[in-house]
Amino acid sequence: MRLSLLTRERLFASALLIPCFLFVIAFAFYPIFYSLFLSLHKIILSLPHLGRPFTGLDNYRELLGDRVALHSLINTLIFVFATTILEILFGLVIAIVINRHFKGRGIVRAAILIPWAIPTVVSSQMWRFIFNDQYGLFNYMLYGSNTSAYTAWLAHPATAFMAIIAADVWKTSSFAGLLILAGLQLIPDELYEAAEIDGASSWQQFSKITLPLIKPAILIALLFRTMDAFRVFDLVFVMTQGGPADSTNVLQFYGYKKIFAEGLMGYGSTISVLVFFITFSISLMYIRTIGTRLFQEKR
Repeated sequence: MRLSLLTRERLFASALLIPCFLFVIAFAFYPIFYSLFLSLHKIILSLPHLGRPFTGLDNYRELLGDRVALHSLINTLIFVFATTILEILFGLVIAIVINRHFKGRGIVRAAILIPWAIPTVVSSQMWRFIFNDQYGLFNYMLYGSNTSAYTAWLAHPATAFMAIIAADVWKTSSFAGLLILAGLQLIPDELYEAAEIDGASSWQQFSKITLPLIKPAILIALLFRTMDAFRVFDLVFVMTQGGPADSTNVLQFYGYKKIFAEGLMGYGSTISVLVFFITFSISLMYIRTIGTRLFQEKR
């Protein structure tokens, strides 16, 4: 029996989608469910003879009473809040600047994107050198050649945490700026011309035209940066190793230490599952907010 043209097109489309679904299942869903499976078992890599006894929710109960995990969660939340707000603000400024027409704008745009293009491990190592207490650039800029006044920025809890925030903001503000720039370029120039004719000031144009029209782009940048900030690992791993005194310990790095340093595969997987559910919940909240705003704007 000969198939209709519509049926053949649907079969062809399904055949094209199957590899994508298999890829998502293999590299997204399988690790998630396997981590959930591991979190329900007691697995100690240094004691393989114990096997994988099923413990149910014991790992999660232990996690609730883990003070280091709670401290890591607080550090993660502070890091996410601080970096996301600063990156959106700096990204907004970057987007407004590179959206204007001026000579050499293409070169400026390319230069602004360089920090984002640099691998995080490389930029983290660079910032570790900058904040080094013996030969760091930051100490030299503050104290010059007076080495006796040099400060060990990465050896103090408060300054070490500020250092990793500064490193993350420097690297990813340009990414937020790129997303916001896409929203700025959708605003017609006629709106600004009409506002100028009506006598609107620059601030009135920004608050009444620019800001309301780029809210969807800002929300998208907020979504991506929040999810990425919750998964921070390499920055802490290179710059501070979670120290001093766990002051820069974040959930992802704490889970890494539990699995690879202490060999607690089940407990470390529990931390990974917690991070996943937090980021998943936040992403659903953001997506719902973005969808509601877009629906209201279309109406």
